[in-house]
Amino acid sequence: MEGYLYILECADGSYYTGSTKDLNTRLQQHYDGLGANHTRKRLPVKLVYLEKYPRIDQAFYREKQIQGWRREKKEALIKGEYDQLPELAVAYRDRFPVAEME
Repeated sequence: MEGYLYILECADGSYYTGSTKDLNTRLQQHYDGLGANHTRKRLPVKLVYLEKYPRIDQAFYREKQIQGWRREKKEALIKGEYDQLPELAVAYRDRFPVAEME
């Protein structure tokens, strides 16, 4: 059964990352305030990113991966700036060596 990974932008500018087998039903739940607690408190929401997978477990795995990302990395993904993703994967402390900060 196919699955979908999606990212919603909430009214407060935050992002919600989820996965589902039934995209239309799940999005309607979010729009109606019946979705996750995070989106329920931050209506309205809009779909800003979508990936389709052959199996729901693959979408779920991708959801958990993206949930661990910083905001700027999620925004690069949403904008299609895929070349930025490797750089944004580097920990902040490793991006600016101590010698440069002195």
